[in-house]
Amino acid sequence: MGGIFGCVADRDCVPEVFYGTDYHSHLGTRRGGLAFLKNGEFVRAIHNIENHPFRSKFESDLERFEGRSGIGVISDTDPQPLIVNSHLGTFAVVTVGRINNLEELTGQAFSRRQFFTESRCDATSPTELVAMLLCQADSIEEGIQNVQEAVQGSCSFLILTKEGLWAARDRLGRTPLVLAKKDGAWAVASESCSLPKLGFSVEKDLGPGEAVFITADGWETRVPAGDRMQICTFLWIYYGYPASSYEGINVEASRNRCGAALASRDRVEVDTVAGIPDSGVGHAIGYANARKIPYQRPFVKYTPTWPRSFMPQNQKVRDLVARMKLIPVAELIAGKRLLFCEDSIVRGTQLQGTIQGLFDLGAREVHMRPACPCLLFPCIFHNFSVSQSSLALAGLQAVMDLTGSLDRVEDFAVDGSEGQAAVTEWIRKKMGLTSLVYQRLGDMVEAIGLPEEKLCTHCWKGQSYG
Repeated sequence: MGGIFGCVADRDCVPEVFYGTDYHSHLGTRRGGLAFLKNGEFVRAIHNIENHPFRSKFESDLERFEGRSGIGVISDTDPQPLIVNSHLGTFAVVTVGRINNLEELTGQAFSRRQFFTESRCDATSPTELVAMLLCQADSIEEGIQNVQEAVQGSCSFLILTKEGLWAARDRLGRTPLVLAKKDGAWAVASESCSLPKLGFSVEKDLGPGEAVFITADGWETRVPAGDRMQICTFLWIYYGYPASSYEGINVEASRNRCGAALASRDRVEVDTVAGIPDSGVGHAIGYANARKIPYQRPFVKYTPTWPRSFMPQNQKVRDLVARMKLIPVAELIAGKRLLFCEDSIVRGTQLQGTIQGLFDLGAREVHMRPACPCLLFPCIFHNFSVSQSSLALAGLQAVMDLTGSLDRVEDFAVDGSEGQAAVTEWIRKKMGLTSLVYQRLGDMVEAIGLPEEKLCTHCWKGQSYG
């Protein structure tokens, strides 16, 4: 996915941008970048963070950084920030999201005899494409509107100029941006958890498609928010940080409610409840509290040297990461009836090995309660649950095996339907689980606390706005 952070202050703000960007590291493990306006000139650094934490890679750069404005990014797409010299002036830009019509927009540029210098593996850099779309307009304000009108998918971005900082949330608000303040400084971030320890208090969430211009003295809206929002539901279910809030709704509290909703429909007899760390923990605590069943940790997670397991691009590496970082506590497993809450079942390959390992250690029963419905449609907005294979999702494998076709996948997404029950049973058998019960879509939506029409539920229903 990725995350962005920016700051403008009446004094040096390098520490704020450095640590604020670092607080987005849970959103990606491929690249990080920083840019500052130093004595009227832009300076930047970009590093690969696949095998090293963000802080350790950038600490050596801090000595040459200074400035009263800066931006940072955690990116799992292209190297960022970019420094662009144009008729709009020189600016730095960072982006997060997914541009589904990247090839089409690239082709349009080629037809105008334009070119790109930041290409990666014969593909256009999304950030450079955004910069190109910005520079097709007569002003940055018009350029931001041009980007949002042209991009199909999702794109939020920050633009650092010599006059101040621009922040633009994607047209349908799938990626959050929050504006915050402290004495003499303003900041904008993808994750609100990046703000309190740096002394910032939240001022507002940018609306869908809204763009603001920020200086050390304050901010103003330059492009008003739209009236339609489709914020990503998985922010609360999976990859959002527990201390963050989006649209005023805290992640951990929402996960607790999700777990309680799962418990309200469950009567299975178990000895203990646990969460698949990390995101499953909040769901499990809610479940355990609601049913008054002991919460324990039969798995502990070794995190110092292992990245999030969905990040590496190679499936074998993902499976290795998942296996190596979860260490079982045998004394809490042998002879027990265990119930696990998990954020979701995506491919199922990692979970399958984990379940078998529990039985190998003597577990009597292993029950699974995912906090969301069965995933049937790969994400087309945030690169989550995306794969080269159309059958990467366990739900789609089940549909194909049951029917020999993916022509009517939406029929299997209906709560309480025979098709949904058949898919669930297929996955239960494949995983080797004693029982498997998915969260209902309505219960998940209610636990989050926003109307369903304001949430992107494409992964489960296949219905979305581009």
